[in-house]
Amino acid sequence: MHDHEKSDRPVLPVKPPNKPGEPGAEVVEGRGLPEGNTAGETRPGRSAGLGVSSDLDRVRQVARKDRDVRFTALLHHVSVDRLREAYRAISPNAAPGVDGVTWRDYGRDLEANLRDLHARVQRGAYRAMPARRVFIPKTDGRLRPLGVAALEDKILQRAVVEVLNAIYEQDFLGFSYGFRPGRSQHDALDALAVGITHKKVSFVLDADISDFFGSLDQSWLLKFLEHRIADRRVLRLIQKWLAAGVIEDGEWSKTEAGTAQGASVSPLLSNVFLHYVFDLWADQWRRRNARGDVILVRYADDYVAGFEYREDAERFLADLRERFAEFGLELHPDKTRLIEFGRFAAERRARHGLRKPETFDFLGFTHICATNRRGGFKLKRVTSKKKMQAKLKSVKTEMRKRMHHPIPEQGHWLAGVLQGHYNYYAVPDNSEAMRGFRRRVIWHWRAALARRSQNGQITWQRIDRLAARWLPQPRVLHPWPNVRFDARTRGRSPVR
Repeated sequence: MHDHEKSDRPVLPVKPPNKPGEPGAEVVEGRGLPEGNTAGETRPGRSAGLGVSSDLDRVRQVARKDRDVRFTALLHHVSVDRLREAYRAISPNAAPGVDGVTWRDYGRDLEANLRDLHARVQRGAYRAMPARRVFIPKTDGRLRPLGVAALEDKILQRAVVEVLNAIYEQDFLGFSYGFRPGRSQHDALDALAVGITHKKVSFVLDADISDFFGSLDQSWLLKFLEHRIADRRVLRLIQKWLAAGVIEDGEWSKTEAGTAQGASVSPLLSNVFLHYVFDLWADQWRRRNARGDVILVRYADDYVAGFEYREDAERFLADLRERFAEFGLELHPDKTRLIEFGRFAAERRARHGLRKPETFDFLGFTHICATNRRGGFKLKRVTSKKKMQAKLKSVKTEMRKRMHHPIPEQGHWLAGVLQGHYNYYAVPDNSEAMRGFRRRVIWHWRAALARRSQNGQITWQRIDRLAARWLPQPRVLHPWPNVRFDARTRGRSPVR
C-alpha cells in the first residue's frame, strides 16, 4: 500500500463531448484509450522504453481511482532492478556525457555500479552532473541545442520516468501523443487524419511555440508536479536535474529556464507542463466556448487544432495567446497560421474565386486538401519538402565521407537509409515522394562514385544496376489512418 494524501485543489470536471456519437480524432474527448488497450503500458524494445512492472500496478490503480491524490512514497520504486532495466534500455552507442563514461565502461562492473548508485539515491547523496551541450542542424538551417547527460543521470532519469509514468498516464488526455508509452507519431497522424475527415473541420490552426524547451518556466513546472507528487525526495531529484546546468566549450552555465532536450526526463516534464498549461485548458475551452466541432492533436510541443467555425478558431487563438503569456510561453509570430482547410474548403474557396486551400506540415508530413477518384474530399499526406531536403543533404555529406569505401559497404549503408525513410514515410498516397527520394539518393551515390573514378564518369546503366542490386524499392508500409485508428481504439472511442 502506498502512502498518499488528499489535496484540496479543485479538479477540472470532465464533461460530455461536443456532439457525442460522431466520429472524430483519437479519444480526444477523454483521457485515453479504452481499458485493456496499451495506453498505460509500454511496448517492448529499447526504443519503446521500459515496461510498467507489476509493483507499480497499485500506484496506477490509486492514480486512476482518485485524480486528486498526492503520492508521498515513490522513491522506493527506484530499485536496483529498475535501474538495471533502465541501463539496458539505453543504446550502447549513445554519446557519453561530461564524465566521458560510456555504456560499455559502466557495464564492466554493472551490478556494483548500480548498487552504489541506488545507495546514493536512497540516502540523498546523489549529485546530478551538468549536461554536455551539442548542436544539431534543423531543417530551417538553424541549430538545435541538445543536452547530453552523463550515463548515471540517464539511468536514474529513465527509472524515475517509469515510476512517474504510472501516475501521469492516468492523467494525460487522449489527444496528447508525444513520448508516451504505447503511442507514436503515426498514432498522432492517424488521429489528426481521422478528425479532419470525419468531423466538421473547416479551419486549421497550425501553431508553433517559440523555443518551448528553452523557455519552460521551471518554477511553474515544479508547482504542477506538486499536484501529484508529494515525495520530496523525488521532487529534489528533478530539481537537481533542472539546476545541473550545461557545459559548452569547457564552460559551465546555469539553466534558469527550460529543460534540456535530449535528457531522458525532459519529455515527461514537458508533457506535465503542457498538460496543465495547454491540454486541460484547451479541452475545457472546447467544451465551454466552442459553437461547433473542435479537434485537438498534440505531439510534444507540436500541435494542430481544427475548427468548424472561423469565429471559434479566432477566439481560441486569441485566448491561447493570453493563456501562454501567463506561463511565460509565446506563439511563434511567423509560424502560427489559421488556414481554411477541410472537406469543403476547396469548394468554398472556388466559389469565391480563391486558390486551392493552403497546406500545413505536421510531424514531417505536408497535409493537402485533395480529391479521390469519385471527386470527393481526400486528405493527402506527402513528405515535407523541408524534411526531405534536410535528409538528402545529410546523405550527400555522409556519402562524401564514404566515397572510398567498397561499393557493397556503400550499398548496404544506403539501403539502411532508404529503409529507415520508408519505415516512417511509406503511408498511402506518398509513393511518388518516396520514389523521388530514392532517385535523389541514387543521384548522390553516382556523384560520389564519379568523384573517386579516374575519368570522373559513372554511366547511368552502371548506377542503375547497382541500385537494383542494393537499394530497396518503396512500398506502402502503413495502413490508411482510419483502419489503424479503428483497430487501436477497438471501435470504442467515445466519439464513435
